[in-house]
Amino acid sequence: MQDQPTPDRPLKIGTRGSPLALWQAHETRRRLMAAHDLPEAAFEIVAIKVLGDQILDRALREAGGKGLFTREIEEALADGAIDIAVHSMKDMPTVQPDGLVIDCYLPRADVRDGFVSPVAGGIADLPAGAVVGSSSLRRRAQLALRRPDLRLVEFRGNVQTRLRKLDDGVAQATFLAMAGLTRLGMAHVARSAIAPEEMLPAVAQGAIGVERRAADDRVAALLAPIHDRPTGHQLAAERAFLATLDGSCETPMAGLAVLSGDSLWLRGEILRPDGSACIAGERRGPIADGPALGTDLAQDLLGRAGPGFFG
Repeated sequence: MQDQPTPDRPLKIGTRGSPLALWQAHETRRRLMAAHDLPEAAFEIVAIKVLGDQILDRALREAGGKGLFTREIEEALADGAIDIAVHSMKDMPTVQPDGLVIDCYLPRADVRDGFVSPVAGGIADLPAGAVVGSSSLRRRAQLALRRPDLRLVEFRGNVQTRLRKLDDGVAQATFLAMAGLTRLGMAHVARSAIAPEEMLPAVAQGAIGVERRAADDRVAALLAPIHDRPTGHQLAAERAFLATLDGSCETPMAGLAVLSGDSLWLRGEILRPDGSACIAGERRGPIADGPALGTDLAQDLLGRAGPGFFG
């Protein structure tokens, strides 16, 4: 293609600075290099400090929610300081700022939650009263539903920080996404991977998205060969489900779309924050109807929940 990036004019890839975020940016660069037969020097990875990574003393929902992991990066993208931004899609709001779009996804990895503990092999093995650390309102609500006898504490930080807290005895167990652990070469840290039938994952868990300026046709052409269409179909359904629920860090919910041939199976659930109730449902239909299935399922769950369910 014309006007490809060069070592003199590299494509700037914006990312958070955590080890996992940097892995995702490097993977995006690797795929772009292979797709276009370009040298590594034709790309520059730019680590950007985001507010969400600096808040470790309180829950994110108290400080502004999901946008805390994206705002500074998206501002740099809109301003032209970077050319693309690489995100963990489960951190992304369902609506992008004006002028920005996400239409490129890398192949999705393991969607399951990993159970990490020095004292137990799984949720059922934890002793009564055990302390479990998690910053995810979804995981906390799902765990409270299954094991109301456990004590839940806030657990913020990247993968390495949370493992260190576990070693320090702050909690006896925590959860980490299997996708992130695998990407970091740390899958062995999980004592077990929790099947979606036992604990439905977060919407878009395991998926990496690449954001660009909507008007940048040059970058759109660069990204097109690395876009994974099956992942795109899954996330179209899941994020429509999330958008209809007006998902935020204050709303415990989970959703997962699975493809089979030309069909899509979407499961979703909403929970009370204290785990005292869960409303679940599913939809099946053609892949092309994924967004409509997501919207319909969300409307059904909200109708069954009634006003005040999350309160």
